[in-house]
Amino acid sequence: MIGRLSGRILEKQLPIVLLDVQGVAYEVQVPMTSIYRLGAVGDSAVLHTHLSVSETAQQLFGFAEKKDRELFRILIKINGVGPKMALAILSGMEASDLVNCVMSDNVTALVKVPGVGKKTAERLIIELRDKLKDWELPSMPLAELEAASAAKVSNAAQEEAESALVALGYKPADASKMILATSKQFAEEISGAEDLIRLALKRTLNLPAA
Repeated sequence: MIGRLSGRILEKQLPIVLLDVQGVAYEVQVPMTSIYRLGAVGDSAVLHTHLSVSETAQQLFGFAEKKDRELFRILIKINGVGPKMALAILSGMEASDLVNCVMSDNVTALVKVPGVGKKTAERLIIELRDKLKDWELPSMPLAELEAASAAKVSNAAQEEAESALVALGYKPADASKMILATSKQFAEEISGAEDLIRLALKRTLNLPAA
């Protein structure tokens, strides 16, 4: 079992990160909330990993914090929630947001995640409530989440953000609308594709932007 990787970021094709570990490149699927914490291509990074093995594929998932990996492992044990859905949930909301949704019975926010229907959202809330009631959440400095910029969002950033949302399960038309609306609303807060994706997901789920 691969539990931790430490290396240099070779590529970011959201939500995939290619990490060079002593000459071996690992393709890791990383939720957007963890990608925000990573540096740029060429920077060093540490990922806490989970290897998912099925009859058809072996997939490696990575997380910036152990708590995020723990939450991912809790999610995939719930009936009807596989790794892809768990990744989408943790991409759309921080761990603290998910805990708040569960504790406040916020089905509305959960069903906005691609692939999560009302019955699945209700089951998530029921099964997670006891598991998360004592959850301790690390706080993330606001500076790590937002980089202010007065410039308009570039076309390249919009295209990259749309592709990432489609990879998470959003329909291309919906992804395009989300990115366009977010670009207009938060233009001064967006410095690149990662900011754009984060704010688009927050906006869609009606969660605080910060």
